[in-house]
Amino acid sequence: MLEQLLIFTRGGLILWTCKEISNALKGSPIETLIKSCLLEERSADASFNYDVSGGGGYTLKWTFSNDLGLVFVAVFQRIFHLLYVDDLLAAVRREFSQIYDPKRTNYDEFGEIFRQLEKEAEARGEEMRKLKQGGKNLNQQSKKGNGQKTGSELKKKGAGSDSNNSEKDDSDGDKGPRLANGKSNGQGNGIKVSRSLPDVVSKGKENSNTNGDPDSGAFNVDKLQKKMRAKGGKKPADNGNNIFGGGKKGAKVAAEPKKAVKKNRVWDDSPKEDAKVDFSDPVGEGGDQVLDVVAVDQGESMMDKEEDMSSESEEDEEVETAKPSAKKKGWFSSMFQSISGNAILEKSDLEPALKALKDRLMTKNVAEEIAEKLCESVAASLEGKKLGSFTRVSSTVQTAMEEALLRILTPRRSIDILRDVHAAKEQGKPYVVVFVGVNGVGKSTNLAKVAYWLLQHNVSVMMAACDTFRSGAVEQLRTHARRLQIPIFEKGYEKDPAVVAKEAIQEATRNNSDVVLVDTAGRMQDNEPLMRALSKLINMNNPDLVLFVGEALVGNDGVDQLSKFNQKLADFSAVPNARLIDGILLTKFDTIDDKVGAALSMVYISGSPVMFVGCGQSYTDLKKLNVKSIVKTLLK
Repeated sequence: MLEQLLIFTRGGLILWTCKEISNALKGSPIETLIKSCLLEERSADASFNYDVSGGGGYTLKWTFSNDLGLVFVAVFQRIFHLLYVDDLLAAVRREFSQIYDPKRTNYDEFGEIFRQLEKEAEARGEEMRKLKQGGKNLNQQSKKGNGQKTGSELKKKGAGSDSNNSEKDDSDGDKGPRLANGKSNGQGNGIKVSRSLPDVVSKGKENSNTNGDPDSGAFNVDKLQKKMRAKGGKKPADNGNNIFGGGKKGAKVAAEPKKAVKKNRVWDDSPKEDAKVDFSDPVGEGGDQVLDVVAVDQGESMMDKEEDMSSESEEDEEVETAKPSAKKKGWFSSMFQSISGNAILEKSDLEPALKALKDRLMTKNVAEEIAEKLCESVAASLEGKKLGSFTRVSSTVQTAMEEALLRILTPRRSIDILRDVHAAKEQGKPYVVVFVGVNGVGKSTNLAKVAYWLLQHNVSVMMAACDTFRSGAVEQLRTHARRLQIPIFEKGYEKDPAVVAKEAIQEATRNNSDVVLVDTAGRMQDNEPLMRALSKLINMNNPDLVLFVGEALVGNDGVDQLSKFNQKLADFSAVPNARLIDGILLTKFDTIDDKVGAALSMVYISGSPVMFVGCGQSYTDLKKLNVKSIVKTLLK
């Protein structure tokens, strides 16, 4: 039974809804569908499931009229598997398109037409259900009958074969030696036996024991010595410890150059030796660090610099479009299609251009699955549209893909850290950011870059060393804190990171620190104990921002990491509304050239924006993601 059916424009204007079935829906499934599916370029999916708090949920199906810019959505409870919904949506789209007028907003007369369409669709769905049920019963009966017949035949065959094993031959006339179970090893079974098993075993033993020694078959030293003499021309010399034997003791060995050996360090109490081995950072008088000016000398963070779009990519694009392509259609056919216009785009027309776009995205390190879904979504948004005059199909597909990528990479919600920090400060609490990710992606280094950027905006920062798992993690963060001249809260190793983070937040509240940056241990997405510990840390402390730190070098692996992090955080959460990843920090972005597809893959799979981009080794090497530049690079 349908819960709701809506017809609205792509601009969000509701044109018609069935009053007879417009039940009060729990939650907001339509709004969630628009935000999470239609705006995120997932419109090619077959359906969308919406979970209701307290159990249950809805299934939403939809279709488009791209020529008219209309969306048709049907909502029904998930426990009902309605077979006629797709058929009903197609019929509603066909009938409503005939009476649609862009100037009208009221279509009350469509209610009678819909009731008739629903009855016809339900009747067809019932017939399909009966046909499927009848087919299942027929298959079960045929399988049962065949099984009984085969069983009886096998029983008779088995009873007869036990008594007449020695007298029966193969049906094809080929004979062969019999095994213990009575089966033939003749050529009719595809197996040829040249000799009996004892002969093979005995011959193998004879071949293996060439010198009469039962152990010589495992590793024949004589053969190895012969090979060495054949290669070098001489038998290896014996220094008294020759494992091969045969050499004379005391034979001369060719002089080899002596390797430089590191001189052993002499440990004594002399002050001169202490000065040599003291490799720590110099400390001035009174315990003050000499590195006070390190943070000042770094310069302005790249986060606050407006990046100008380089004109090189635009020039390259113009030159590339000016070149003739061998894969395009003939000059006359393409010109005729572009001049005539008003051609209805079909899926077959879009496939060549979409295939080229998919290959291009994959070469830029976009995950294959995501590239395919993007192309399907673009095809769903263009199919049925009229091709404008003097417009090629390839340029239309290119424009649609560019708009889709811009919508995906543009954040759905605004996350302004500086604004949120001041809002939290007015409430008398610190702003807490937790950095999570897999091993070796650069969480601690980029945490220090974020701290440096915050310091430039007169925000007091405190670090929390909650990586109590990896050796050296606390010392690494302590070094960054000393260089940036900011406090650090640490409890050493083998501690509960959730408790350490809680105590750090309490300490920051007492000291009036504005921001707490929590460093966590790197963990693989399949490590259940560490993922449980991370979920506990997030649930216990309820941070304001959870940043996933990932490498820009990865493609499919980054998608797997991010999706499993979100899944594990949801599975191990102790609260109904689990905290998931809020934003992404991409590291090593300066090493990938034009292969920027990891940014698109991660944003598409999580719906979270890329908030920071790491692009170097110094504290200033932190940037914002230039969405337009990324889109141009992906489509270039």
